[in-house]
Formats: sequence, C-alpha cells, structure tokens
Amino acid sequence: MSSDLSKRLVPDEPWELGVPLLPSFAARPQGAGTAPRAERAVFTAVVYVLTSGCAWRHLPPTFGTSSATAHRRLTAWTEVGLWRRLHRAVLDELGVRGEVDWIPGIVDAASVRAKKGDRLTGPNPVDRGKKGSKLHVLSEAQGIPLALAVSGANMHGSLALKPHILGSPAVRSRRGPRRRRPVKLRAVKAYFSADPLRWLRERGLVARIARPGIESGERLGRHRWKIERSIAWLFGHRRLTIRYERKGSHFLALLGLAAALTCYKKLAKLAT
Repeated sequence: MSSDLSKRLVPDEPWELGVPLLPSFAARPQGAGTAPRAERAVFTAVVYVLTSGCAWRHLPPTFGTSSATAHRRLTAWTEVGLWRRLHRAVLDELGVRGEVDWIPGIVDAASVRAKKGDRLTGPNPVDRGKKGSKLHVLSEAQGIPLALAVSGANMHGSLALKPHILGSPAVRSRRGPRRRRPVKLRAVKAYFSADPLRWLRERGLVARIARPGIESGERLGRHRWKIERSIAWLFGHRRLTIRYERKGSHFLALLGLAAALTCYKKLAKLAT
C-alpha cells in the first residue's frame, strides 16, 4: 500500500486522536512468536472497506493484513466502544474551537436495503416491504453528526427521539462545562408523536415539529437540507449504502466510524 493512499485514508491527526483509545493486543496463542499486526495498517484497512464498499474478502493484500484479521479487529474495537469514543474525541476538538452549534439540533433518518443480518432489520415500507435497516442521525445546526442509531426500516421515527437525546455525547465547549443536548430540536412531520414530545418538554427541550394535517411543514423543511447533507456525507462511505454486515453492531460500528471521519473533515478545513 502506498504511503499516499494510507495518509489519505487515515491522516496523522485523526490517528493521533485514536491511538490513546485503542486497546492493546497480544499475539494469538496459535501464532506463537508472531507479533500483532501494525495497528495503523489494520485501522486503515477497516477505513478502506468503509469508504470503498468492497467486500471484506476482497481487501487488497497491499494493506499488509488479511481480511480475517481486519474483521476480527473491527469486532474487538467495537466491543470496547472505540468508534463512539473516537467520534466524541473529534467532536471535542470541534467544540473547543466553537464549531458545534447546539441551536437547534436536527433529526432525520434514511433507510437502506439489508442484504444480510437479522437484528436491527425490518420490512421497509417504502421498498415494497423488503428487509432493510434505518439510519437515525441527530446533528447540530450545521449538520455535524452528534448521535447515531440503527433500527429496523419499519421503526417509526418518533421512537428515535428519546435515544438520540440520551445518547448525545457530552462535548467540550470553548468556555464553560461540557454540553450534551440542544436547546431546540427540529424534525419533519414523520417524527410527530405525543408521548416523545411530552418527554422532550419535560426535559426543557423545545421541539419544532409540524403536526400532520394541521400545520405546514414548509417552514421547518427549510432546515432539513442541513441534516440531508449530513446523511449524504455519511453515505459517501459506500459500505453504508447497502447493509452487508450480518451483525447489527458491526453496521452501527461502521456508521460511527463514518461519523468520526465526517467530523474530522470539518476539523481539517479549519486548519487550511
């Protein structure tokens, strides 16, 4: 693998943020005398699969690691929560620069067809009932992804509001304490439901969601392009456009890694 491709897939800055978060690995018992693969090479291989969309078995040998090792490491890193912690580390860097705008937060979702997997899948009502998964995204005002979730494609969007708020990370700010929730929350009509909205009001969050059949969604829809752009950024990582992962945790892991890389691109623009 050329050094240029390696640095393009995993630049030094996000790698340096991720290194302290990586668990240590020892040689496997059946590989007596062999050293663990270079962490950066394996990490880069995982990023390559995510961005290119290639099957694990088609991972080029130039990465210096086998597809089995890369997939095994993905599982291990997922179990220790690496992707969520890496995403938060990049958000912290954006937060201290004052680049995270919490007024308002925006919620939306997109469905993808699921070729494999049983958990976190369901019949997609907009794809003739074919099996699919739904990606739920909470972004800040400019579309930087803050919290993510995966469900079956048939899950009502309003059910994601509570997990999004509870799962939103506490992000560093330029001054003052960490912040973990927006002041307002915008979403399209599909997210309107009495119980989740009541839950939000009890926690002091103002939800701007048009009531179906009563209010026009045109005014709220003016903000939707920001979250649609955020979802488009995530789908720029081609492994997410169709779910091939058998395990729902692996698909969510790749979504978390895509969010971290998306946030890093925003961070990199600040340095130019």
